[in-house]
Parts: sequence; C-alpha cells; structure tokens
Amino acid sequence: MEGEELITILGNKYNTEILSAAGEPKSAKEFSEQLDVPIATCYRRIDELEEAELLELHDRTLSEDRRRVKVYRRCVDEIDLDFRSGLTVEVTERTTVKDRLDDVWRQLSSESD
Repeated sequence: MEGEELITILGNKYNTEILSAAGEPKSAKEFSEQLDVPIATCYRRIDELEEAELLELHDRTLSEDRRRVKVYRRCVDEIDLDFRSGLTVEVTERTTVKDRLDDVWRQLSSESD
C-alpha cells in the first residue's frame, strides 16, 4: 500500500481507535461499545481496514444467543510514518508468535464451551 493511501485510511475518523483496540480479537459490537462508535460506522471502518490489510477476520465465534459473530484483530503491530526526507512508511506485521498464542487460546476457549 502506498504511503498516501495509508495516511488517508489512518486519517479517517475511528480507524486508529479501532486498530488500537484490535490487539485482542473483538467483534464489531465490542468495538462499537468500547469506543462509542455507531455500529453502522464501525462496520464501514472494519471493511475499510480489512481492504487495507490492517485488520483481519480472526474467527467466527458463537455468541451467548448461539449466533455466529465475526471477530477481528489487527494484522500489524506498528506503523511508522516519517516525513523528514519525503514520506517513508514502515509497517511491522503481527508476529507469528502472537498468532500462535491466539490460535491456542481460541482452541482452549472453544473446548470449554
């Protein structure tokens, strides 16, 4: 992704807040409640962040009323923007260790249901 595109996406209202909150997997409803973002806006922002490959569908969990709920997490751990000598963007992707720990946690959680 080009630096200008990334800045545009990160500049959209709520996107950085959603990314910050997405260190742990959350549903759109959880983002909406935690960040006080209207649910429709939350879904639009999630779609935008997924298209930019900054957020990913992590799982489809069962809710308390036994419905499948999409749960998202961020794909990146860090984004560095440097303007000193032109625009430089450095994206640090989520580490595989964190991915494995999430997978183990998800498996353990589903076994206890």
